[in-house]
Amino acid sequence: MQVREYGDSTGKPVVYFHGAPGSPNEARMLDAPAKQHGLRVLCLDRFAIDQRLQGAAYYRHLAQAINAVSSNTPVDFIGFSLGTHVALETSRHLPGQVNALHLVSAVAPLDRGDFLPAMAGKAVFKLARDHAGLFRLLSRFQSILARHSPGLLHRMLFASAQGVDAELAQQPEFKASMQRILAECFAEGIGGYARDIEQFLGPWSVGIFDEATPVHLWHGSADNWSPPGMSRYLARVMTDKVQAHWMEGLSHYSCLQKAAPEICRLLS
Repeated sequence: MQVREYGDSTGKPVVYFHGAPGSPNEARMLDAPAKQHGLRVLCLDRFAIDQRLQGAAYYRHLAQAINAVSSNTPVDFIGFSLGTHVALETSRHLPGQVNALHLVSAVAPLDRGDFLPAMAGKAVFKLARDHAGLFRLLSRFQSILARHSPGLLHRMLFASAQGVDAELAQQPEFKASMQRILAECFAEGIGGYARDIEQFLGPWSVGIFDEATPVHLWHGSADNWSPPGMSRYLARVMTDKVQAHWMEGLSHYSCLQKAAPEICRLLS
């Protein structure tokens, strides 16, 4: 299992679950605040895992890998975007070992609310849900763009950006970082990326919201990738253990940028 590390190599272990599209490079923005607060940030390269591992077996594999890199010590989880679903599922296979879950720009099960019409990626999700073969073809096309024309793929993904994300998408440093992330995302092919999308769209585990682990939700009010209604739903179904942090005017990636140092401060 490939693991990328950021922050303090001797610090308190924190596991970061990147988005989809996404890659371990996403966790780089945690490097400076993690060093400041004595945190060792670990990000598993999920898309490099054998795509034949599906469902609960996939999440058990992630849990075992986390135990291996953290020496079976308690950890905190940070999940971003579709990585929040993976973080929730994986935490079920580490009973009593996850101190807290910080879910940034979180997603919720599409069968629990009318979320899809408000999502910028609704066409892709509908395709994956209704026509898996065509979705895989589209993913292969994205993979080709990521290798040969990452700038074009970046412009396509952020064409519908709202809030602060619209400005962020034009910043040279952010564009260069996102292009690296997209190239890494598809470096192993589309299998791992497609698995995360398809498992998000499928039924979530029964009782996934029943755990006692404390949860922090971080969500931008202008997010149209993971609409705010998704975090509101999570807050309703996990009321006794959730603290919500609503970030006015921020969208998807801008929420992650703003939340990252605050999360590191709380975890310290």
